Amino acid sequence: MCVICLDADPVHVVHDHQAGKVRGVPCFGCNAALGQFKDRPDVLRRAAEYLEGIVWKPTLEAPGVYQLPS
Repeated sequence: MCVICLDADPVHVVHDHQAGKVRGVPCFGCNAALGQFKDRPDVLRRAAEYLEGIVWKPTLEAPGVYQLPS
């Protein structure tokens, strides 16, 4: 089972490019996604927030006053 999506069959042994240590065995799709995000956790977090709708939600500052994300 893929260590990321917990669904597909694992097919790739993935390693940390800087440390050279094995991270785990994800499926083809999850391995490709990590590559597209260039192994950057900060970008992956923003992508997850975007998918969850958190990034673009306005914040209620006062009754009837909303702050849009910058």
